[in-house]
Amino acid sequence: MIDYQILSTGSSGNAVIVNKAVLIDCGVPYRAVEPFIKDLKLILLTHIHGDHFKASTIRKIAAERPLIRFGAPEWLIMPLRDAGVSLKQVLLLKPGFRYSMGICDVIPVPLVHDVPNQGYKIHFPGGKMIYATDTVNMNGITAENFDLYMVEANYGDEEIQQRINDKKASGEYIYEKRVLKTHLSREKCNDWIYRNAGPQSEIIYLHGHREDETDAASDDRGAEGAV
Repeated sequence: MIDYQILSTGSSGNAVIVNKAVLIDCGVPYRAVEPFIKDLKLILLTHIHGDHFKASTIRKIAAERPLIRFGAPEWLIMPLRDAGVSLKQVLLLKPGFRYSMGICDVIPVPLVHDVPNQGYKIHFPGGKMIYATDTVNMNGITAENFDLYMVEANYGDEEIQQRINDKKASGEYIYEKRVLKTHLSREKCNDWIYRNAGPQSEIIYLHGHREDETDAASDDRGAEGAV
């Protein structure tokens, strides 16, 4: 069994704690992470957008826990350094390799977004999980009979097409058209899960689009690069 706590998911911020020791994504204020920080041993980061990579929180964690390790793809090494993290704390994680972290093994998987991005398969002594958000597809990724699936299900195909049509009619800026090219639909998510999950698997849908997030997501991109 894998224990987890979702601190936040969506354009306002993303952070999930697994088995009390692993934080995946860090796009939330430090106060959201602080109650759990004493147990954290590993932080896994995916991409540069501010709702997944909040530099001020990462800087504070690194200062408070100088022995904590940050597992990151190559495109986040310099942003981590610029955030104030010692490169001695940083582990470069590349897709196609399996990394033993002591508390778990980590296998990065490539994801397709509008910036470089990767997800993670994580093997704990008590079970296996996959975490994948901010991706337009799951092509080439398999995770058969895992115990926990945390996968993006951002929008419904019919629902978003209707929103696009409504906004075209009113002459509004169509945020949803970009979402189609950068995020995973519920239908694609379910199709992939159907081909991978077993009868005892637990499925958690992440990063669901909400209409009230649209303006905030568009505004935040200029600061730390949201969505």
